[in-house]
Amino acid sequence: MRRNGKIKVENAAEFMCVLPIVVKAFEMEIIPANRIVAQIGETLILTCNTTGCASPSFSWRTQMDNPLGGTVNNHRTYSTLTMNPVSIVNSHDYLCTVFCGEKEKKEKSIKVELYSFPSDPVIEIRPSLVAGEPVTVVCKIPDVYPSDHLEVLLKKEGYTLHEEDFYEDDSTNTETKTVTYSFHPTAEDIGKEITCVAKLPIAYMDFEPKERVTSQKLNTNFGPKNTVITASPGNSPMEGDPLKLTCVTESNPPTQIVWRKHLADESIQHLIENNVLSVPHTRFTDSGLYICEVINLVTNKTEKATVDIVIQGAPNITELSIEPSITVQEGENVSIQCSAESNPPPKIILRRKSNSADMGSYREGRILLLPSVTFLNGGDYECIAENKFGKSKSEITLNVEYGPKNTMISVIPATAVKEGETVMMKCTSSGNPAPVISWKKKTATGELEKMFKDATLHIQNVQNSSVKDGGILSLMSMELKGGPNVIRSFRKLQTMKGEICLGTDSICKVLRSAELLLLLLFGKCTHEAKKLCSARIFFQIGLSGGSRYLHTRDSKRNDTRRKCYRLLHICRCYICSEYSVKENM
Repeated sequence: MRRNGKIKVENAAEFMCVLPIVVKAFEMEIIPANRIVAQIGETLILTCNTTGCASPSFSWRTQMDNPLGGTVNNHRTYSTLTMNPVSIVNSHDYLCTVFCGEKEKKEKSIKVELYSFPSDPVIEIRPSLVAGEPVTVVCKIPDVYPSDHLEVLLKKEGYTLHEEDFYEDDSTNTETKTVTYSFHPTAEDIGKEITCVAKLPIAYMDFEPKERVTSQKLNTNFGPKNTVITASPGNSPMEGDPLKLTCVTESNPPTQIVWRKHLADESIQHLIENNVLSVPHTRFTDSGLYICEVINLVTNKTEKATVDIVIQGAPNITELSIEPSITVQEGENVSIQCSAESNPPPKIILRRKSNSADMGSYREGRILLLPSVTFLNGGDYECIAENKFGKSKSEITLNVEYGPKNTMISVIPATAVKEGETVMMKCTSSGNPAPVISWKKKTATGELEKMFKDATLHIQNVQNSSVKDGGILSLMSMELKGGPNVIRSFRKLQTMKGEICLGTDSICKVLRSAELLLLLLFGKCTHEAKKLCSARIFFQIGLSGGSRYLHTRDSKRNDTRRKCYRLLHICRCYICSEYSVKENM
């Protein structure tokens, strides 16, 4: 009994409840039950399930003992029959039998019904539509089963052109069914839709869809025709501006487009395959004839359009050169060439660059010829290219190399010095590259001894240079190196009672006179003097203490006397340096 919410244990038996044991009866079922509609090509699984049997055994078969056409998998309380994929052989009544022990047996059946309507119709138009020519519309319905229920309609913009059914068809498997219809399309038919409607209305089968539809527009193939090219901003853009060429044509189906360009050598350059050809920054080389070629692969027709593009602008000098080289030797033939591009074509001027009114070498044209150049031709040359849009300039330097020229020696103080004085001898000369000047001294043995390398030579405390034998004089020699030539110039210093035999004025006269210089070089002063001064004047050359001197007789005429006196003075200079000239030139 309960006291204070508690039950005594010794009295617990009085409250025991006895529950009955319930055992489930042996049952089975097939999933799905009784009937199933399956599409050919898909996967179908039939399941046979049991309850109330610990260890059932299963068996699958068709009622007509045909092959199962599937795979059986037995599990503890259920079994499956898998058909993957479902085919026409699976159109049967399937029976599942279950045994529970030796005495209990149950079985159930299911009917598998098949159909096939997997995809939309396919429309073909044969041949491809060409305006005015007959065409045949073909509608194909792929893999239909059972086809004896198939209905097909062909429509144009909702209007039925043709209707066909296959009620009498006895196909036992999936088949592609075809419906055809021929007609003459008109211009009004272009762009209208042809529709194929396929229906499989099987009333006793539950599946979707039972109607499939496909549409296609009627397109007449034509062209290409009326092909044109438009150029933006125009056919003659300025250099540097963008250029866009657009090729437009009428064609169905759309054409393939190829751009080409005529080159200067008459060849054709392939550019791009696109209806728009763009040049972001034009150059003069972009000028030319452009061709747009359009091709319709269906009609097998081709059409071309052309446009002539001319790039305008101020000149651009593309070449300024000197042949054979920018550095040449005197006597070589030189040509200066200039090329420029522009539109309109430029006027080209080649000239010697100068700030004076006399421009020197000048030529209107691409080539300036300079035959047998001298050092005077060296310098800067400019090419000027000009048209109505502007002008361009470019410069180049011609470097003419030549040996020493205009070599002169000056002695300070002039003419004569006293023993013990200082003498400065200065040599000047021009050449390219610049001459290298050096001084040498002829020793008593006749050898040249290097003294100094500079343009100016200082000799302090001048003394008589004679050696012991009394006949050999000290000589100073100078070498100028520049270009291919070496020129030697000589000045002989001799103190004779405090005087210099050869003065500055005399040697300057010799160097300035080409005629008398020739006399010095060939050592014929005495002979030529007689010829120039007439036979009435003669010279006597003697020796006195190793030195040479001249004696003259008076001329009958004063003018001849003056002329010969000048010549004698020059020859005296020559005789003073005769040994040097003969031994070193």
